Order: sequence, then structure tokens, then C-alpha cells
Amino acid sequence: MNIMHPALRRIDLNLLLMFDAIYRHRSVRLAAEELIISTSALSHALTRLRSALNDPLFYREGHRMCPSVYATQLAPSVSSALTFLNQQLTPQPDFSPSVSTDCLQIAITDFTAFCIFPPLMARLQAIVPYLSFEFRYLPHSPALTELLAGEVDLALGFNALNEHEHPDLEVIRWQKDEYVVISNINRLQLTLSDYLAARHVVVTPWNETQGVLDIELERLGHTRKIAIKTPSMLSAPFIIENSDLLMAIPKSAAEKFIRTARLKIFALPFAVAPFEVKIYSHIRSGKSGATHWLQQELQKISDELSN
Repeated sequence: MNIMHPALRRIDLNLLLMFDAIYRHRSVRLAAEELIISTSALSHALTRLRSALNDPLFYREGHRMCPSVYATQLAPSVSSALTFLNQQLTPQPDFSPSVSTDCLQIAITDFTAFCIFPPLMARLQAIVPYLSFEFRYLPHSPALTELLAGEVDLALGFNALNEHEHPDLEVIRWQKDEYVVISNINRLQLTLSDYLAARHVVVTPWNETQGVLDIELERLGHTRKIAIKTPSMLSAPFIIENSDLLMAIPKSAAEKFIRTARLKIFALPFAVAPFEVKIYSHIRSGKSGATHWLQQELQKISDELSN
């Protein structure tokens, strides 16, 4: 069995604080004052460290403690290690929205950002004037690995058919929406037969082979004709406006699209589970003050949208 860090197991790490103080001050008295201990306690600690390292470490010359060759070689590494540990072990300050300059990494699709960030920024712009966000497109959902590794703070996703929630993920259910179909303004009706006869634009943000609607259609014994697969929905309304293609999207998005393109909205001609936007975080990734605060704000907005 290998024993990790055998040298450290032989040494009380507090002795390294003592060594660093004596090396910087070249004085037992001044080092003792800095560490708020007696000179006799510090002298005793120095004896223990000399024994552990098998080196005299310091020689007294008059009122000064002069380091040995080994102590001179050791001192920079000890100082660097203590500085690093002190920085890493310092408790995080409480999050202050009005002054925070944190940058939060958010995994998105363009649709989830489209759903969440307009109301979020309307709420936050005056509260967190210096907080910033960096969006990241990820090739899969719900970004479990990236959340655990701390590469992203939150991930914005949506429900998949027969989805099982991972026990390590915390989920905020942002909002539910029904699917509708958008077409150019010339279409007069949309029956199931019309839907199956048409060709479609399908958004696959993670390059998935089948979307929720295709899985449901397959269960019903149908397939639809896909003309375009795209990871982004931003060009879709303008493609639909200038073609005979159809696109099934959540109703809230369709209602925004008709403000920018000449489109019609039809009911989806078959039943499917509602679309639900979700906000994921990882229970073991730890919560920075900014992330925890943002989750609370998102939950408040979600509650308001539900009422």
C-alpha cells in the first residue's frame, strides 16, 4: 500500500509557518511576535523541525538567525505553498449584487437563452450592474460533466421524451409551453395529413438524431419529412416565411417570431407532452455566492411566470 505524502505525514504543518516567519525576519523574537506565541515555544518548534528535516536550518550570529544552505533552498517553496494554501482556504466573501464583478458561465441553446434571459436581464440590470455572463453552446444536455467539473455554473435545457432526472442535478422548472406549428402566410389549414405531407425545419441543438416530436410520431406510426436540420433556430422563421416548409416550436417563441417575419401559427395536429424549459445545477459542484443568488432570482421569476 502506497502512503501519500510521506514527508508531510512526519511534519506538523504549523512548523512551516514558523520556518517561514524566522526566515523572513531572521529573528526568533520577531517571528514569535508575528505568530503570537512565546519565544520559548518557537524555539521548541524549531528544534522539532530541525529533527524532522535533519538539518540545523538556522545558525545564530549575534542577534540574527542566518539560514543554512538547505533552508535557503527550501524557503521559496515553503513561502509559495503557504501563500497558495492561504488563498485557497480563505472563506469566500458574501455575495454583494451591487458590486459583484463575477462572470457566470451558462450552458445554453439559443432557444433556452431566448426564453430565460430577456426577463432575467430586465429584472437584474439595475441590481447587478457589473455582473456578466458568458454563454457556452455544449454538444449535449444536461451538461452533467461540465457542471460537476465547474466548467459551467448553470445549464439551460429542456425536457426530452421519457427523460429521467439525474439524482445529482438540481432543477428549476422555468416554464411549460405547448408546441405549435409556424408556416408562411399562404397556408389555410393544417391537418395531420397536411403536416405529414409537408417538409419540415427541425432544430437539433445537440445534433440529436430524433427530436421529441419525431419520437412521438414514430410511436403513432408516422414519420415526417425533414428538409433542414439545424442546431440554431435563429434563421428558421425567415426560412419558413419564404418557403412551404413547416416548423414546430413552443408557442411563446412563435408569438415572438410573428413580430419579425410574416408567418401563421397553427395548432400542432397531434398530441404531445408540453415543452418545458429547465435550469440545471450540480449538487456536488459547490455554489458560489453569485450562482446561488442567481438561482434564487431565477426561481422567483419562474414562480411569477407560473402565477
